[in-house]
Amino acid sequence: MKIAVEGCMHGDLDNVYKTLEYVERQRDIKVDLLICCGDFQAVRNERDLESLNVPRKYRAMNSFWKYFSGEQVAPVPTIFIGGNHEASNYLWELYYGGWAAPNIYFLGFAGVVKFGNIRIGGLSGIYNARHYRFGHYERPPYNENTIRSVYHVREYDVHKLMQVEERIDVFLSHDWPLGITDCGNSKKLIRQKPFFEKEIFQKTLGNKAAAQLLEELKPTYWFSAHLHCHFAASVQHGEDGPVTNFLALDKCLPGRKFLQIVDIESDSGPHEILYDEEWLAITRKFHSVFPLTTKSADFGAVQLDMQDCRQWVRNRLQERGARPFEFERTVPCHNPSQCSPNGSPALPRNPQTESLLQLLELPYVLDLTSEPRDPISSPASMIYQGSLGADNEEIPIDDVDELEELEEENVKTEDE
Repeated sequence: MKIAVEGCMHGDLDNVYKTLEYVERQRDIKVDLLICCGDFQAVRNERDLESLNVPRKYRAMNSFWKYFSGEQVAPVPTIFIGGNHEASNYLWELYYGGWAAPNIYFLGFAGVVKFGNIRIGGLSGIYNARHYRFGHYERPPYNENTIRSVYHVREYDVHKLMQVEERIDVFLSHDWPLGITDCGNSKKLIRQKPFFEKEIFQKTLGNKAAAQLLEELKPTYWFSAHLHCHFAASVQHGEDGPVTNFLALDKCLPGRKFLQIVDIESDSGPHEILYDEEWLAITRKFHSVFPLTTKSADFGAVQLDMQDCRQWVRNRLQERGARPFEFERTVPCHNPSQCSPNGSPALPRNPQTESLLQLLELPYVLDLTSEPRDPISSPASMIYQGSLGADNEEIPIDDVDELEELEEENVKTEDE
C-alpha cells in the first residue's frame, strides 16, 4: 500500500492534490491514501473563519469549501487530524470522527480507523498543561481564550487511546512527541530552526501526552507536522523491542518538504476507511464519563467491562457493517458570488455523529451547555499570560507561523 503523508495542509487542498497527482505521473505509481497531520482548516463558509485561530491577515477561504460543496472531489481517500489552526466549530460537530467532505475523513479529537488491514490512530490538537486535565468545556461561538483552548489536548482523549491493545500501524499527532529530537539529527534541526534550540536542549520541545502514547502504543509509523520542517527519527522500544519510524513534514509551500510517499505492507484490497471495532468499544465504555465542563473525567466511575463492550460492538457491526455513515452537509457552503452571511455561527447536530451514537446506543451530549465557559479569565489563571518563569516547559509552541515571521524579521534586521 502506498500512503502519501502531508504535513500542515492550511486549507490548500487544491495544491496538495495537484502535487500528489504530479508525483503519481512522474513515478508511475498510484497512491492509495493521503493522510494529513493537522492544520487542515476545513473551512466551509465565512462563519467558520470566526472559529479559526489565526491572525486576521491569514484568514482566507482557501479551497476546502470546494470539496465540501461537491464542486471538487478528493482524488484519493484522505484522513486528517486537527491541529491548532482549525475551523474548531466544524470539528466539534465531528468529535468522534466522520466525513468532513466526500472522501475526506476526520479522525476525531482522538480515534482509530481501519484502511484495509492497516490500523490508523491519531490525536488532534496540541499539548498545553494548563488545559490537559480539563474537560471539553468550550462551545462556539468562541472568545479570544476559548478559540485557543478548544484545540488543546485533553487527558480524557489520551486515556482512551492508552486503552488500545491491538497493534497500531500508523499514528498521527500534530505536535511532536516530547523527546523525539533525541532520536534523530537534532543538530541539523537546530541549523534549520535555530529558535528551537533552547527547547531542544531543555527537553521541552514537544507533546508530553504524545510521548506517553508513543511509549505505550509503539506504532510502526508516527507522523507529525506543526513545526514546519522535515525531521526523521527512529525510536527503539527496549533492547529487542519494535521500532517506530517517526517523520515530521512541512507545510504546503514551493520548495518545502511537505509530502512523502511511504510503502506499507498490506493486503491486496480493496481498501476503504472502516470503523475500528476495538476503538468503538473504548468509545462506548468511557462515554459515561465524557467531561463537558472544566472538571476532569472521573475514570473511576466507569462501570462497563471492556470485553462485554467489545462483544456488543462486534454484534452491532456484524448487523450493520463497518462503513462510516454517509457525509451530509449541515451548513450552507461558501458561494463566491454572494455576500457573507451575518450572525453568530450555529451549532448544528451532525447526522453522522447522531447516527454513530445511535449505533452505539449513546446519548448526544456535544451541545450541552458548559459552565463556566471561560475559566482562563479568572484572576488566578492570568499568571500564565505574564512571565512564564520556571514553568515554561509546560507552555507549547502555539503558533509556529508567528515564530517564523519573527525569525525572518531578525534576519532582515541583521542584513540591514
